[in-house]
Amino acid sequence: MRFSEEFLDELKSRVDIEELIGRYVEIQYRGSTRPKCLCPFHSEKTASFYIYPENWSFYCYGCGVGGSGITFIQRIENLSFTEAVRLLCERAGMTMPDDTADDEAVRLRRRCYEANREAARFFYSALRTPAAAPAAAYIKKRGLSPETVQKFGLGYAPDSWDALTKHMLSKGFTALELEAFNLARRSSRGSYIDVFRNRLMIPIVDLRNNVVAFGGRVLDDSKPKYVNTSDTVVYKKGDAIYALNLAKNEKGRTLILCEGYMDVISMHQAGFPNAVAALGTAFTQAQVNLLSRYCDELYLSFDADEAGQKATARAMRMLQNAPMKVRVLQLSGGKDPDEIIKTEGAGGIQKIIKAAPNEIEYQLGLAQKKYDLLTADGKDSFLREAAGILSGVSSPVTRDVYITKLATDLGTDKNALRTEVDKRRQRFVKNETKERFRQDADRAAGRDSHIPNPERARHLRAAKAEETILTSLLLNPDYYKRFSSRLSPADFVTEVNRKLYEGLTRRIAEGRSIELTAFAAGQPDDTVNMLSYLNANRANIAGTPKEYEDCIRTLLAEKQKLELEKSADSMTDEEFLRRLEAVRRRKNVKSGQGS
Repeated sequence: MRFSEEFLDELKSRVDIEELIGRYVEIQYRGSTRPKCLCPFHSEKTASFYIYPENWSFYCYGCGVGGSGITFIQRIENLSFTEAVRLLCERAGMTMPDDTADDEAVRLRRRCYEANREAARFFYSALRTPAAAPAAAYIKKRGLSPETVQKFGLGYAPDSWDALTKHMLSKGFTALELEAFNLARRSSRGSYIDVFRNRLMIPIVDLRNNVVAFGGRVLDDSKPKYVNTSDTVVYKKGDAIYALNLAKNEKGRTLILCEGYMDVISMHQAGFPNAVAALGTAFTQAQVNLLSRYCDELYLSFDADEAGQKATARAMRMLQNAPMKVRVLQLSGGKDPDEIIKTEGAGGIQKIIKAAPNEIEYQLGLAQKKYDLLTADGKDSFLREAAGILSGVSSPVTRDVYITKLATDLGTDKNALRTEVDKRRQRFVKNETKERFRQDADRAAGRDSHIPNPERARHLRAAKAEETILTSLLLNPDYYKRFSSRLSPADFVTEVNRKLYEGLTRRIAEGRSIELTAFAAGQPDDTVNMLSYLNANRANIAGTPKEYEDCIRTLLAEKQKLELEKSADSMTDEEFLRRLEAVRRRKNVKSGQGS
């Protein structure tokens, strides 16, 4: 979908990009010449996400993601370009252009939202029918109040092959749409049947209060226990957090991450409205990033059984570079929060929250359980493992606190324990230093992980020339006409830069803007990221005609060399030498060294 450049310029003028990004992350101003923050798209503890108000853009030097204010909203809210523009218009008090027609992707997303909303209404109404007696009995058994049922929109999928399908068809949805939205599926006989049957239905709602998916819980002991919506155009389970739409509005920026839907619902009813749950089979980096936008302190509340403890360990690994503090609820009196609430009430959970150990204490506690501390061998083994845990703690004050505590609790010499920790710390720092050197070497060799060009390291000289050509073109669009006869997209060696050059030169030829906001609509992520990187590093090039010409010569030479290498295998030695000599002669002529 195309918006006029005038419209996009007005939108930019009305939306402050610093304020826009500041709604989602805390912007830092100290120690930098420009605003920066922790990247909301990957976990990091040192800010590498920079904002460029002068061209309404951002770029992360940690993960290589960049774009305009619109791109930021697309990524962080999981919207299409048109939907992101619409959201920004609403915030800025602007009206979308009258001639803007939704493209097919936007139409499909809108239909999916509408279908899920209608399905949620159907399930909610079905819960109040006589046929829903098994679901009503289950709700009563779980002790859920009518207010809680209403708050979470709980419903019932009738014990019928096609009750929902028939209802949705009567509302104007097609069978193909229901299949695409994972509400119905085609049977072996070719007819359409409901995905959810005879289950308690739990709507999954996104941060803009759209119903995006469902979880269906069985009402007896049959398997599978849950049937969940598969990924659709509006839902990806590895990106979502259940009940975050409710919990994000709570004060304190503290969240409790539970294992499943019912734990969250029970916690909310017991007075813990900051409870949420990860969706899917494993905790993902996308979920870590999402939580970090709304949370400064995260409590992990997984079941007390072996599977829950393994889930805790996996989550701790995922969260080790996250910016929030992490604590672990050590559940006792029940295998999960719901059982504890039933036996001890909300007070039981509150005590567990107050006693929750932090990351270091939790790891030390796990290590201590492995050994018999009443024996010399057990105590020695535990202290050595504890020293390894403390060696990874960067703060010397924090290390000293735990060294002192361990030495006092176990009756051992504090200085001896500190010596062991320091020895392991030196090894830890040495390994970290090696890793930094490796990263520096990668950058020197062109293997910069933050530069969004996967071919850069293999064709470093060509890629650098391409980057200078593209950046010069951004600064001086008139270079295109001036040098177009000497350079075409086919002369580019790396694919990302070739696509970007094609897009930029096409827009220049058509007299259209090559500014990031106007250019980004409909472009693939790698192209937008690369353009954002070049915009962020404009100051690193001279942008002169001579520099542009030099880079064209370099790129053409690299292209010839690459083509020669590709064809060398099929040549005789004599043919290869003749071709190589011809290339050298052409290169000398172009550089003025021969005739």
